Amino acid sequence: MKPLFQLLRRPLFFVAGFSFFVNLLLLAPALFMLQVFDRVLTSQSHETLLVLLLGVAVALGLMLMLDYLRSRLQGVAGHLVAEQLSPTVAKVMLARSAQRAERAPSEGLRDVAALRNLFSAQGLLALFDTPWAFVYVAVIWLAHPVLGMAAAGASLLMLVLAVVNDRATRRDIEALQKEAARATRYLEASMQNAELAQSLGMGDALIGRWRQLNAGVTALQGPTARKSVAMAALTRTTRQAVQVLLQALGAYLVITGEGTPGILVASTILLGRALAPVEQVVGSWRVLAEGRLAFARLSELLGAAERQPERMTLPAPTGRLHAQGLVFRAPQSERMILAGVSLSLEPGESLAITGASGAGKSTLVRLLTGLWKPNAGVVRLDHVDLAQWPREELGPWLGYVPQDVELFAGTVADNIARLGEVDPDKVVHAAERAGVHELILTLPEGYDTVIDAMGVMLSPGQRQRIALARALYGNPKLLVLDEPNSNLDGAGELALGEALKALRGQVTVIVVTHRSTLVQHMDKLLVLEAGRVQQYGPVAEVMQTIKRAGQNTGGGQVVAMPPRPAEKVS
Repeated sequence: MKPLFQLLRRPLFFVAGFSFFVNLLLLAPALFMLQVFDRVLTSQSHETLLVLLLGVAVALGLMLMLDYLRSRLQGVAGHLVAEQLSPTVAKVMLARSAQRAERAPSEGLRDVAALRNLFSAQGLLALFDTPWAFVYVAVIWLAHPVLGMAAAGASLLMLVLAVVNDRATRRDIEALQKEAARATRYLEASMQNAELAQSLGMGDALIGRWRQLNAGVTALQGPTARKSVAMAALTRTTRQAVQVLLQALGAYLVITGEGTPGILVASTILLGRALAPVEQVVGSWRVLAEGRLAFARLSELLGAAERQPERMTLPAPTGRLHAQGLVFRAPQSERMILAGVSLSLEPGESLAITGASGAGKSTLVRLLTGLWKPNAGVVRLDHVDLAQWPREELGPWLGYVPQDVELFAGTVADNIARLGEVDPDKVVHAAERAGVHELILTLPEGYDTVIDAMGVMLSPGQRQRIALARALYGNPKLLVLDEPNSNLDGAGELALGEALKALRGQVTVIVVTHRSTLVQHMDKLLVLEAGRVQQYGPVAEVMQTIKRAGQNTGGGQVVAMPPRPAEKVS
């Protein structure tokens, strides 16, 4: 947040400066009324009245210009907040989402929006005006000490109401925001599975659960709104009451000869000006409180990113991968998913990872790519801890096809080029290495075919093959494939096998698979069982060990299953 403070320092400094002159010029109407009642009415001087009118007109004109400028600068500050924070927050939330952190990615961006709304609220300008209440009270005190004491007491009462409002609504607003975020996260997660929910007739059930969560938000919103409205109404009534009391006190001083009508009117105007910012702060308290909470959350969110030291650019890796003693527990749980997993691959070597469902294969893949951090152990690429390798520098050297393949909105070429600048030669070369060049040419627009909700609908198998081309784009030294043939037909699986054969000795490859058709293209085989390494070594040796174990136990289960007909994907 430090760069943001430095960026906002200049516009906020000018806002504070303009607020100084605006509030200084707001003394003009009170002084005008003082002179009218004490000079013009007694002297019956038209010239004096005209000069006073011209002076007030100039003061109000300057105030209009300065007030407009400070409001515009406040808006500029809001735009700076959004422009400065949005990309950084989006980047941090993208990383947190990949790590499956608790907070949803959209919540951080909602906090940015709340902070931007804070800079468009009148309550923020009222905060700059509030200190001037002491100046107005001091001027009233100079006019008459009794009126000054009354004005000071009234201002203190209004400040007490503001503090009470904060204490009464702070926890309610925090709880309301948490419940609202929880309901929104549930709805967003449900929308991601809209196809399944609609096909199974689960729509009413999902909406019913969301309404239950939303009912909790409504239950909290009612008391919070009642407290806020009640405090705002009490503040407005108190302000009017203290002004009436001050007028009565001023009238009494005029009757007793201790004051003049001009002092009475001017003091009433100044007191109204002194109390107005406090009333505005109380009326805008919810926006201010939400902005304050958003700022606190964003500071916490970006704090860890700010503490990351800048690292020297490392040379291109050769693909040597070493994992030692990897331990991983489920988040918010002590359940062990991986325990003591170790492996080592030289540049150009390949490894197949197999095992029963729930053995921890996909978790191991995420650790080997650096997406997740192990609770214990280390993963090194060319002797460098992946945690110390910036993702922007590591990404070009890494190819990854997750189990659930998703393509981004854009053309096929955009997706293969990883949403960067499309180099036609590199895109076609990656597609040819993945064996998907001919398939792409059969699409309606070839490489320019648009992939999004309104574009061409690709089958899961086609998406998987294009994702392989994306993984091979550029010059990756480590290729990690999590069940890359789960949706492929016979032709697709044959193309995948040919691609893996061509990569042997050039790229370090890790493949998670249940089919021995891919295992035969690998150098090493790792068998996982309940998060532990059951077998690890060259493919031939491991397969022989598994075969002997099966014979000794009277035909036990072989983890690397024999070839089976590939499922046809339309």
